[in-house]
Amino acid sequence: MSEEDRLVSVLPVHFSNTLAPNVHLHQYPLLNRPLQVPPSAAASGKRIRARMKPSVRRLEVHVPVDTRQEVWNTDRSKELGTARVADDKERNQESVQKGKQRDDEPEHRLGEVRMRGEPVPHSGAYVLGVVRDGVLHLHPISETYQLRPTLTYMDILMRKTKRSRGGAGSDSDSDDGPPPDPDEPAPAPAPKKEKKKAGESKEVQISIKKVTDDKGMSLGGGLTAVRREMLMAIRAEEDEKWEDYEYCDGEAAESNEAFENVLSRNEEVLECKSDITKMLKDIRGL
Repeated sequence: MSEEDRLVSVLPVHFSNTLAPNVHLHQYPLLNRPLQVPPSAAASGKRIRARMKPSVRRLEVHVPVDTRQEVWNTDRSKELGTARVADDKERNQESVQKGKQRDDEPEHRLGEVRMRGEPVPHSGAYVLGVVRDGVLHLHPISETYQLRPTLTYMDILMRKTKRSRGGAGSDSDSDDGPPPDPDEPAPAPAPKKEKKKAGESKEVQISIKKVTDDKGMSLGGGLTAVRREMLMAIRAEEDEKWEDYEYCDGEAAESNEAFENVLSRNEEVLECKSDITKMLKDIRGL
């Protein structure tokens, strides 16, 4: 402390872990406004939804879009909505949420923005702090998520656009197969073929080895172990089913109840069993 600094107040610290490990920190780096339903969407009864794949810890928050005519293109939303439905089927990302549009309906409109994120590693102990009645209440944060809009359906739309521009035979993604593995050495040039004399023939036996995962699905030959494990992890992640969660905003009764549980009401005084030397050794960079 410098000579100009002065002690303003002293706050007692209360620690609680009653909600552990269910307190998470959600960050939205690309969102420049509060996470809330636009008035036009709220008027039609739309709400924010959330879903998660527990094993891989993938979290999605679905926020309804502002569908006012002056800021929303209805025709474009139909085109994007159809691409998203195709992308969900291709990636096995369809939700079990009831009340959604059926596959046999002619139109699929893009009516929400999907914010997706995975846990961010903690560089230390993260805690939630709340000051009430002159007391600082601390509660540990178990996981931190950074959620950003997911636009994977744009790949489907771009592929469709390329096919419509270049004709049916111009889609190189369908016939060329997967890209070459950068970890493997370049294949040797094919030997020059010599012309055989007419009537000369030779019997050749060829065997093809297929690499499959635990479920018997082909992963393609010629893959390195690292790339094969990556493909298997991606496939396992896509095969896991979504679990839907109810999203409650800050004014909901459930949110107020959870907030009250963060506050500690235990007056027991904790005894510190570590000295200043151990604390200094645990600080990185010292």
